[in-house]
Amino acid sequence: MDAASPVPVVTIDGPSGSGKGTISREVARHLGWHLLDSGALYRLVALSGSLKGLTSDDVTGHAALARAMSVEFSGDERGGERIRLDRVDVTREVRSEETGQGASRVAAWSGVREALLERQRAFALPPGLVADGRDMGTVIFPAADLKIYLTASASERALRRYKQLKEKGSDANLAALSREIAERDQRDSTRVVAPLRPAPDARVIDSTGMSIAQVVESVLSAGRARGLWS
Repeated sequence: MDAASPVPVVTIDGPSGSGKGTISREVARHLGWHLLDSGALYRLVALSGSLKGLTSDDVTGHAALARAMSVEFSGDERGGERIRLDRVDVTREVRSEETGQGASRVAAWSGVREALLERQRAFALPPGLVADGRDMGTVIFPAADLKIYLTASASERALRRYKQLKEKGSDANLAALSREIAERDQRDSTRVVAPLRPAPDARVIDSTGMSIAQVVESVLSAGRARGLWS
């Protein structure tokens, strides 16, 4: 079913480490729009399953959690994001590499994706939404006003993730991250349900060698060209 929204929607899809989360937050902040971090929802499903002792192949159990889990997104005093799962702050845990790998696994299950479908579409509220994910422009918001597919070389994506983890005080190994990104690219692009790929009408931006400001301006320029904002 078409997910046409009565409010303007910008989708920013792309592979792991492409910078779509950072760019989505900056674009949403610039426009004063709502933000959907869909990847966090899949991470929360994986984390919730782990905390509740589900086996890694329990599709039915994870789908049930996707429907029932209580999730809260809020800002902190430093302008960062706080995430609560069933009223417990899991901001650090949800961004771990282990949870990220779990998210990629559960995201391949149709039962989990169906459970989160309407939950994601409900984020489309006035004055507008910037939706960050892997199938935002192809499945969740196929009628979005502007679709961006953000990518970068695998080596640059691994380096970005390495720096991000180091800045957060987490252990990180660049070679291991490179392998994990390659494995996740393969898994995400070949899954049967909602594989990672650009929407036919998406604008593809290769951010390799570009600054955050340059990528944000590319997205904003694309929106101005379509008359979405001035």
